[in-house]
Amino acid sequence: MSKGEETRQFIIEKAAPIFNVKGIAATSMSDIMEATKLSKGSMYVHFENKEVLACAAVDHNMKVLGDKILMTVGKAKTAKEELFAYIDFFNNPLNPPVIGGCPLLNFGMEADDTNPVVKEKVNGGIRFTQRVLENSINKGIANGEFKPDWNAAEFSTVIFAMLEGGNLISRISGNNDKMKIIVKTLKSIIEENTL
Repeated sequence: MSKGEETRQFIIEKAAPIFNVKGIAATSMSDIMEATKLSKGSMYVHFENKEVLACAAVDHNMKVLGDKILMTVGKAKTAKEELFAYIDFFNNPLNPPVIGGCPLLNFGMEADDTNPVVKEKVNGGIRFTQRVLENSINKGIANGEFKPDWNAAEFSTVIFAMLEGGNLISRISGNNDKMKIIVKTLKSIIEENTL
């Protein structure tokens, strides 16, 4: 990696949590300059404007989240363990796996009506996550772990939506009580579909 590429990556890594915590609109280039200790000129050598940097920060946050999900799910020995690992990965929104909380939720809510580029990035992240879940269910059906008539696509939507909703409720309320209910419910559905 060249010196310029290293500096660019350094800026992204410092900016990513700031954007995830404050949001794209509320984050200023001076926030990033303060975090990186770089001058405005140095910043603009690597990113032509805040929007370009914000898109790189969204990508970074989602890659961090995706890598952590894959690492967590990858340790499981069965399809059921994969689903439980995924649920447990998100079971404490007050101590999120990515600084600032789930970037899909954070950036998705901000960008849905205002930023079509970020909206599409988040949509891609949602599709990726649902494919991971669907693949686990289909694997479990194929190896005889799960009922053959379990609809993998539908449950991948349910599990994703319930955990994201629980994330929102927990972060707004400042406690995980509702997430505990969601975790229990999701695991119960999985048990009902386990052979």
